Amino acid sequence: MKKLLAVTIVVLLFIAACNAFDSPWGHDFHVNVDGEEFDGPFGWVLGVLLAGGGLLIGAIVVVCVAILVGLLFAGLGVLVVFGLAALGVAIAAALSPLLLPLAIVIGLVWYFSRRDKRRAAAMKEAAV
Repeated sequence: MKKLLAVTIVVLLFIAACNAFDSPWGHDFHVNVDGEEFDGPFGWVLGVLLAGGGLLIGAIVVVCVAILVGLLFAGLGVLVVFGLAALGVAIAAALSPLLLPLAIVIGLVWYFSRRDKRRAAAMKEAAV
């Protein structure tokens, strides 16, 4: 399949070259610029230069747009992460008054368990 693809590309390029150079110096080539018609070798060269210039400008534009879109998406990702963090903080701040009774209970349990650990540690040291 790889050889068939290479042969197909070579044949298509040969057909394109034959069509481009149908007659010497492309006498069938006519370029119309601002109402003036250029033909013959000069028209052929002018057409190739204008087409190549257009392709070059298009390639430069595509590269610049790709860089801009990449930076845009990276910036949007950072903004989304910061936005989600801010949303979490806002939700926590909104729920904090409602969680006060639960926080009191958790604080009392933590205090008593801490006090029991201290008392058990003191008992171990006194026993030794």
